[in-house]
Amino acid sequence: MLDKTYQPQSVEQRLYAAWEKAGAFKPAGDGKPYTIALPPPNVTGSLHIGHALNHTLQDVLIRFERMRGRAALWQPGTDHAGIATQMVVERLLAGEQKNRHDMGRTKFVERVWEWKAESGGMITGQQRRLGESCDWSRERFTMDEGLSAAVRKVFVELYREGLIYKDMRLVNWDPKLLTAISDLEVEQHEVKSHLWYFKYPIEGRPGEFITVATTRPETMLGDTGIAVHPEDERYKHLIGQYALLPLVGRRIPIVGDDYSDPEKGSGAVKITPAHDFNDFEVGKRHKLEMINIFDKHAHLNENVPEAYRGLERFKARKQVVADLEALELVEKIEPNTHMVPHGDRSQVVIEPWLTEQWYVNAEVLARPAIAAVEKGDIQFVPKSWEKTYFEWMRNIQPWCISRQLWWGHQIPAWYGPDGKVFVAYSLEEAQADAMRNYGEAVELKQDEDVLDTWFSSALWPFSTLGWPEQTDVLKNHYPNDALVTGFDIIFFWVARMIMMGLHFTNEVPFRTVYIHALVRDEKGQKMSKSKGTVLDPLDLIDKFGADALRFALSIFAAQGRDVKMSESRVEGYRNFATKLWNAARFAEMNECALPVDFDPAQASSTVNRWILGRLGNAANETTAALEAYKFNEAAAAIYRFTWSEFCDWYLELSKPVLMGEDGPAKAETRAVCAYVLRQLIHLLHPFMPFVTEELWEQLFDGKGQGFLMLRSWPKDGETAADAAATAEIDWLIRLIDGVRAARAELNVPAAAKIGLIVQGASAETQARLQRHADPIKRLARIETIAESSGAAPAGCARVVLDEATLLLPLADVIDIAKERARLGKEREKALAEIAKIDAKLGDATFVARAPEAVVEEQRERRTAQSALAEKLADALAQLG
Repeated sequence: MLDKTYQPQSVEQRLYAAWEKAGAFKPAGDGKPYTIALPPPNVTGSLHIGHALNHTLQDVLIRFERMRGRAALWQPGTDHAGIATQMVVERLLAGEQKNRHDMGRTKFVERVWEWKAESGGMITGQQRRLGESCDWSRERFTMDEGLSAAVRKVFVELYREGLIYKDMRLVNWDPKLLTAISDLEVEQHEVKSHLWYFKYPIEGRPGEFITVATTRPETMLGDTGIAVHPEDERYKHLIGQYALLPLVGRRIPIVGDDYSDPEKGSGAVKITPAHDFNDFEVGKRHKLEMINIFDKHAHLNENVPEAYRGLERFKARKQVVADLEALELVEKIEPNTHMVPHGDRSQVVIEPWLTEQWYVNAEVLARPAIAAVEKGDIQFVPKSWEKTYFEWMRNIQPWCISRQLWWGHQIPAWYGPDGKVFVAYSLEEAQADAMRNYGEAVELKQDEDVLDTWFSSALWPFSTLGWPEQTDVLKNHYPNDALVTGFDIIFFWVARMIMMGLHFTNEVPFRTVYIHALVRDEKGQKMSKSKGTVLDPLDLIDKFGADALRFALSIFAAQGRDVKMSESRVEGYRNFATKLWNAARFAEMNECALPVDFDPAQASSTVNRWILGRLGNAANETTAALEAYKFNEAAAAIYRFTWSEFCDWYLELSKPVLMGEDGPAKAETRAVCAYVLRQLIHLLHPFMPFVTEELWEQLFDGKGQGFLMLRSWPKDGETAADAAATAEIDWLIRLIDGVRAARAELNVPAAAKIGLIVQGASAETQARLQRHADPIKRLARIETIAESSGAAPAGCARVVLDEATLLLPLADVIDIAKERARLGKEREKALAEIAKIDAKLGDATFVARAPEAVVEEQRERRTAQSALAEKLADALAQLG
């Protein structure tokens, strides 16, 4: 017997352990392979709400395809997370009054591996709590031996093809962590600062100046040019002339370039190619000198006048401004609020810094990757993300792949005594190459940099399957079928996987890329720790169970729309699990069991034939939606069927039979109820695996049929629904719903039983009224049903049902005039609110300046108010 209440805390851990112990997550059978590679979370990480969404959607797909007979592999693993992991271990060392430099590289890396063994698997335990059916026997790590071999092979081959090289270019430099970082690791912070206007003297024109505006005065010491717009009449005559750089005395050319905006600042832009990404491109176009004025700590170096050498950059800023003011070369200073890049981990201002790094020629690798999406070999869902992909790929820059860290894949490059580089698979191979070059054995020193974490992650779809070895699992499961990820890493990860996959396997790494949106708070705002709106998925699982969280995330995961999430929404789907459990208990208490020889096609009762048809419809809708990656529509279809059609209507309509005398009708209803419940939990399983598996085990697995997760997906939709039964019960539901709605809108007391007068009924409607008089009276709280062709009595509410009009005499139950006045007042209030919202949305300034979430909230409020106004109008119409 099922417990009175469903307690997920007592079920989830037990079931997950049983699944994993039995090897239920491994691909099995002779079915066509189906593969998803889990985007590897950082080994330092813990499960956050974004992970929960991403992983839930993948698990829904994996469980769905597994039940459809596919040999489903969900390939798990973690990322070594270079900077994040190194910072974690360095903080631990600091607590011991140690640092990595004292330890040396070898011992420090050993310590990181020790930390990884002790603490690095926390997130995988949390993934299990969410119910993720990954094949943990195949778990990989981006620095395990096999993946490291793949990384070395890719680096060496790309280098030998001329697609990896060293170059002096600008990078995002973190002066605290002392490493280059990717754009994804840069946060833009709004900073209140100033815009300084400096006057640079024009060479050979005493008393004539050109004014430049800058937000970074300290970088003027590295200026090598001034750019003006070629069509700017103020400066056209100066193009080709030179200015004299104050404080330094360097001659710098004035060039014409479209980069300069005549409407911004003074219209003249100081160009510092070594310390600004836009200036770097201008400098290349005009062959300007590139002078690096900072060291790795962002202190001024030997390339500036002696008075500024060694100054920290912000102290140098104050000094430069003061010295220019003393020379009367500061025209004005304006307040200026602007965005300043900060390191997401160090939280210091990032410095665009000219330094020698290793690069990949991404432009060459991008060409086949662009073509693969153009030809449809890879499809983005939603398709609109293809535009973003193409924009990035067609404007791709060289990819900086070196990082100044100790934790990561150390670059397989060794330097001879004269600086010559030898790129090889191993030190031994490099030594052999050096011997051939020098004619004798020489000491080689390996490059100290490590590879960007995204480099190893770019190989994830095939390296995790054994590549470069041609393993059976690689042959069976590559290319992957789908990738599920967020839009923020389309370029950083998705594009690079496509480039690397095509280059090294001659195949696309996956067929479909499903891009989901962000999880935001219930108002559509970004979750904020300071506002207390951050949702911890583990807390939600503790409170409401994993199934509730999974279902909430799924049903709000509409394509192209952010997921608005709140604790109350998760709680609501805990109530859904409770509703399902209670329905199952009702079926069990009424001895609903499935005979071995049961054939649903032989059902004779109208309501039984109706629910079987609705089951088929739910199966079709759920299947079609999942095939189209419409997770919200799939979840909504099975939710609607479970809560409304099965629980609210079928069980209620069946109660008199189930609680009545034994006989053929009762036997059939018991069998149909059990059958529908069984198929229902199959359909619901990908979304809510725990409660459905528990119901399967307790109600249907008495003969040892195995796990529900390994059962076949329902095919009930392949049988045509009974049209007559569908029409009949749908009519009954519409009648009862119509009466209930009228009662609720007109504040009829719940306990009050009222009469029902039917006018204009056809012969078919009259027959239906007779057949279903009992459920109409019971479920609509109707005392009598009568037919009339005369005038309607005074004080009746009206409900139109097809050709008939249903009259509800209410004069003795409610104050009609008072209700009419109340409804009219509420409708006027709703219409006024609509007008107020329309005024806001019609204000172009409001729409342009307000956050997108605020505008969307206003649109949603308008929709809700419109629905309310319409509902109130209907209620007024019912009163006549």
